Amino acid sequence: MPPKVVQAPPSSGYSTVQPAKRKPPTPFAVKPIGAFYVFLAANILAALYAPIQDCDETFNYWEPAHYLSHGYGLQTWEYSPVYAIRSWLYVALHALVGSFRRLLPFTTKVAEFYFIRYALAFVCALCQTQLFRVINNILNPRIAIFFMMANIFSPGMFHASASFLPSSFAMYTTMLGMAAFMNWRGGLKTAQGIFFFAVGGVLGWPFSMALSAPFLFEEVVLAFLSSKDALIDVIMRFTRGIVAGLLVLLFEFVISGFFYKKLVVVPLNIVLYNIFSGPGKGPEIYGTEAWHFYIRNLLLNFNIWFVLAVAAFPLFTLKKIFSSEEAGAISGLRSIVFMSPFYLWLGIFSFQPHKEERFMYPAYPALTLNAAMSLHILLAAFGQSDPKTLIGKIPAKLKLLVVSLLIIGSVDVGVARIYGIYTAYSAPLKIYEPLQNGTLGTRGDSVCFGKEWYRFPSTYHLPNDMHAKFIKSEFDGLLPGQFAEVKTGHGVWAGAWLEPAGMNDENIEDMGKYVDLHTCNFLVDTYYPGSSASEYEPHYILDEENWEHVSCQPFLDASQTHVLGRTIWLPNLPFVPKKFRRQWGQHCLLKRKQK
Repeated sequence: MPPKVVQAPPSSGYSTVQPAKRKPPTPFAVKPIGAFYVFLAANILAALYAPIQDCDETFNYWEPAHYLSHGYGLQTWEYSPVYAIRSWLYVALHALVGSFRRLLPFTTKVAEFYFIRYALAFVCALCQTQLFRVINNILNPRIAIFFMMANIFSPGMFHASASFLPSSFAMYTTMLGMAAFMNWRGGLKTAQGIFFFAVGGVLGWPFSMALSAPFLFEEVVLAFLSSKDALIDVIMRFTRGIVAGLLVLLFEFVISGFFYKKLVVVPLNIVLYNIFSGPGKGPEIYGTEAWHFYIRNLLLNFNIWFVLAVAAFPLFTLKKIFSSEEAGAISGLRSIVFMSPFYLWLGIFSFQPHKEERFMYPAYPALTLNAAMSLHILLAAFGQSDPKTLIGKIPAKLKLLVVSLLIIGSVDVGVARIYGIYTAYSAPLKIYEPLQNGTLGTRGDSVCFGKEWYRFPSTYHLPNDMHAKFIKSEFDGLLPGQFAEVKTGHGVWAGAWLEPAGMNDENIEDMGKYVDLHTCNFLVDTYYPGSSASEYEPHYILDEENWEHVSCQPFLDASQTHVLGRTIWLPNLPFVPKKFRRQWGQHCLLKRKQK
C-alpha cells in the first residue's frame, strides 16, 4: 500500500479539506518508548566508541567547553573577538552539562567528556523518537520501522548522533522541526516548526534553516489555494514562529556578547564568513572537493539507504503514474514536500567548493525518511499477488528471501563499517589512560603534538593542569593557541574576550604557536612501518634513546591498506587474501627519558 498522508485539519482554514471525524490513533509496530530505548542504546554505543573524526570538534567545541569548566584550553582563531564566528551559548550549554558531572561520585575530566556525550546521545534519541512517532502516525508504521533501521544501523548516524558539533545539534532540531511541520493532527504546528529550525540555525548552524523551506512553501501554496482567512492564519503562524526564533537569537546575542565583550551576532558572522569572505579567505582555503564528494561519502555511510533516499521521488512518481489507487492533490503534495528537504540540501552543498562530511549531518533525518518511504513503495509494489502481473508470479518465499537479503546485507555492511572505523581509528581515545591514575607526570607538564596535532581528542583526556602544546611539523597552516589564563584584574573567562596574538582567518602559519621539543614532557606520535622520516617529522617512536613508550595502540595505515579494508572491517584471518588485509601502524604516547 502507498504511504498514507494525513490531510489538513479543519482548523487549518484550508477550504480544500472536508471536515471529518477524528481518526483513531494509528497503531505502532513498535511503541514510542520501545523505539526510544532502541535509539538510545545505539546512541550510547556511539558515545562510548565513536572516534572523533573531525579536528574541528576538538578545537572548536571540546576545547572551549574545557576552558569554561577548567580555566584553560586551546583556542582557535574563530573564537578571537576579532572574528567571533562561534557561539559561546552553544558551548556553555555543553560545559554546564559536563560541570554537573563533577557533582557526582568518581568524577574525572574523562568522565565529564563521556557524560557530555551521553547527554547528546539522550537528546538525539528523544528527537529521533519524536520524528519516529510522527512518521508512524502520519505516514505508515512500516515506514517508521524502516526509518528506525536506517538510523540505528547507518555509520553516518553512528558518528553524528553523539558528536559535539553544531551540525549534529542542527540535526536534532531538524528532527523536531520536521516532526512539527509533518504533524497536522490537532492543528497545524507551523510556529513550532519554525521555532525548532530557528533554534538549530541560531545555536547550531544557520544554513540548516534552509531545510524548512519546503514545509514553508507548502503552507504558503495551500493558503493561496484556499481562502483569505487561511492566508491570514498562515501569516499569524509564521509571525509566532519568527518571534519565538528572534527570542532565541536575542538570548544568544546576550550570552555571546557577555563572553566576547562586544555586540556580535554570531549566526550572521558565520554566514558572512562562509559566503562573503572574498579572495584568499573563507572555507575554500581549507580545501575543495569535486561535486560528487557527498555522493561517495553518503554511499559509504548509508550504503543502500542513500540509494533509496535518492530514488524516493522517482519511485513516488512511478507509483502515481501506474497505481490505480486514487489520492487527493494535497496528499500528493505533502509526500513531495516530505521528500524535498534531502534533495534541496544535497543539491545546495554538492555545488559548494568546500565540503566536509559533517555538513551533511542536518539532512540525515531527511535522508533516512526518504529511504524509508522508498523501501515502503518498493515493498508495496513487490508484494503484489495478482497472478496476471509479472511480480505476482514470483513465489512469495522468493520475494521474502530477496527482501531479507537486501535488508540484512545493508545492516551487515553498516555494522562492518562502524566496527571498522572503531578498530582503525580509536587509538587517540585510548592512549591517554595511563595518565589518569596520577602516577605519571606532574602538574604543569606538557603533552606535545607534531604531525599528529589533528588527532588530539581534547584536554579532557589530560589530567589537571597538563597542557597540550605543539611542536613544528611539516604542517604549515595556523594551529590553535591557548586561551589566556588571566586570574585577576580582568574578570571571569577573560580569555574569551582578550584578543589573542597571532590569529588570522587566512590559515597563515604563526610560529608563536610552537614550543621547543626539549620543553615537552610527553609526546604523541604515530609510526607506520616503511614510512619516511623528515627533518620536522622524525620517527620519535623509534628514538628509544630519548623517549620511552607509555601507551601504544594499533592505528590503521590507510596508505598501505586496500580500499576494501579501509571501508569496512575485515578479520585478519588466513582466508582473507593478503592484499585485502588491513595494515597497521602504532599511535603512541611517549615520555621523555630522564638522563
